Amino acid sequence: METLGCAQIICSDKTGTLTQNKMTVVEEFTKDKKLLAQGMSLCTDVKVEGEEVLGEPTEVALVNYALSMDMNKNDLQASYPRVAEAPFDSGRKMMSTLHTIEGKTVQYTKGAPDVVLSLCTKYFDGEKVVDLTDALRQEIMAANKAMADKALRVLCLAMKPEATTDFAEPAEIEQELVFVGLTGLIDPVRPEVKDAIVECNEAGIRPIMITGDHRDTAVAIAKELGIISDESGSLTGAELSKMSDEEFDANVEKYSVYARVQPEHKTRIVNAWHKKGMVTAMTGDGVNDAPSIKSADIGIGMGITGTDVTKNVADMVLSDDNFATIVSAVGEGRRIYDNIRKAIQFLLSSNLSEVLIILIGTVFMGLILKSFGVTAAGGALLAGTATTVLLPTHLLWINLVTDCFPALALGLEKEEPNIMKRMPRKSTDGIFAQGMGIDVLYQGLIVTVLTLAAYVIGYIDAAGGQPMPENETCKMAMTMAFLTMSMCEIFHSFNMRSQRQSIFKLPTQNWAIWGSMVLSLLLTGLVIEIKPIANLFNFYNLDVKHYLIAMGLAISIIPIVEIVKAIQRAASKNK
Repeated sequence: METLGCAQIICSDKTGTLTQNKMTVVEEFTKDKKLLAQGMSLCTDVKVEGEEVLGEPTEVALVNYALSMDMNKNDLQASYPRVAEAPFDSGRKMMSTLHTIEGKTVQYTKGAPDVVLSLCTKYFDGEKVVDLTDALRQEIMAANKAMADKALRVLCLAMKPEATTDFAEPAEIEQELVFVGLTGLIDPVRPEVKDAIVECNEAGIRPIMITGDHRDTAVAIAKELGIISDESGSLTGAELSKMSDEEFDANVEKYSVYARVQPEHKTRIVNAWHKKGMVTAMTGDGVNDAPSIKSADIGIGMGITGTDVTKNVADMVLSDDNFATIVSAVGEGRRIYDNIRKAIQFLLSSNLSEVLIILIGTVFMGLILKSFGVTAAGGALLAGTATTVLLPTHLLWINLVTDCFPALALGLEKEEPNIMKRMPRKSTDGIFAQGMGIDVLYQGLIVTVLTLAAYVIGYIDAAGGQPMPENETCKMAMTMAFLTMSMCEIFHSFNMRSQRQSIFKLPTQNWAIWGSMVLSLLLTGLVIEIKPIANLFNFYNLDVKHYLIAMGLAISIIPIVEIVKAIQRAASKNK
């Protein structure tokens, strides 16, 4: 999922993903509506069970179209039984069925208008079959374009009144056809997709529409959705096939709509964007889509219309086949990645401070205390246990309690308001990209300084201006340092809710972090205040003054980091 968060290109099917996949015939061009409806209904693989029509949405629409004229498919099949067929093929872009009617074999062929019409030599004028003249052909293509410009999916029906079932290849029978008519089907755009396209553009993601429909239909829908502004941003599969890989790679950025494509074209599109260094997501539902889905950085299968083969090779499966869901998943992927970074940054800065505390306490604490006028008995430098800031058991407690719970809570952080208004991260970016390494260093140093300050204050107050006995651990100083570091890391987890945004401007609350703070405060208070446990940890029972000093130092991590964030935001604006 986090990989989807860095997607820069989303290649999507049109039907069912950008549209509702609820086809309805709203226009036709024919001289015989009855014949058109009858042929379209018979030339489908739809099953009618009672009042339920089961099958592919486009074919269901054609059967319902015939049903609106009182022609039930079951009745048609009984009267005109199917005796042979040439199933639909994405390469041919059509299908043919053969039926016995009054002792004769009649063939119906339906498919893409430009393909089917190119195989027609005759025309049915409503009464008889006549020659298909150039004028009639132009009239049919004009009707086809008019429907496609309205974002209708157009299908053509042709027939052969006297056909044969004796054929080995579809090409043997799909020739010298008689044109019957066109149907224009509307597949409404999903209303939520328009907003999703806008969100994509704001997030630096380029949506690409790939469809088997006519170019005019594809362009009309793409314009409606805001994917392209004019036809120059579209390319047909035939045009793509004529391009060399070098030519297409050089021009792939020009196109956001692909019409009349073959499955192999999808793989070329993905590979071309890969060569541009773009992280690409590809949707698909058919068996032939598997190669392109597998070659994409993120392959997305369709949960409703997708085949098992497609689902098995996909990295993720859409339960609702909705493009808007893909965009939502991108936001979720970004949120997951952000939260991983937040947790890592929190743990690294916290652990860095623990390492520095041990290093400084062991090597330099004697000098630091001496600079404040605190000396060991006899004037010797403070050394040994007298300069131990935290014991191993203290660090173990901090790691188990005050590091663990907030890190888990950061994993539940909701997305930031600007998460879909920033450019996708580069796939080559490391975990320390975007200034995270610098943030870990300065935040770890701040926690270290605050903890050392608490130790020095506690040590000086415990000494009371008198030399401390050599090799005597200053319990109050260690207790203050422990309390400061424990709570400083808890308060610092609030800073980690956003790397750059002010935590006071975030629109939501992370109640898990609040819960971890209360839990850590309670457990830390118990280990300090309950005498038997405090003795095990070598703690001192702090008075109110020193307790408040330690807590004040701990909470100061929030305003300090807020100031640094403000400086970083101002610096980024000036770039």
